[in-house]
Amino acid sequence: VQENVLQRVLQLPVVSSTCQTLQRKYSSTKESHPLMASVCEVYERGVQGAGALAMWGMEPVVRRLEPQFAVANNLACRGLDHLEEKIPALQYPVDK
Repeated sequence: VQENVLQRVLQLPVVSSTCQTLQRKYSSTKESHPLMASVCEVYERGVQGAGALAMWGMEPVVRRLEPQFAVANNLACRGLDHLEEKIPALQYPVDK
């Protein structure tokens, strides 16, 4: 199975704990401020729609560039291996 560099980065404890913290802050802000919640919901729906449209439009390009993406992903995974080896702090949550 081909490794995906984006998935690997998101699974790093330092990244995943940061994302969880940001998600909690975002949710608590929405809960605390009803006006902000309604603005955020409109924004979230817009982003979802734009993302779906972008994916549909990019599909032919992505299929044609798939071999180049695979090479770039492989190089990025090797770079990430090197970073994980040289920077052990990436394996710890932000609070540590």
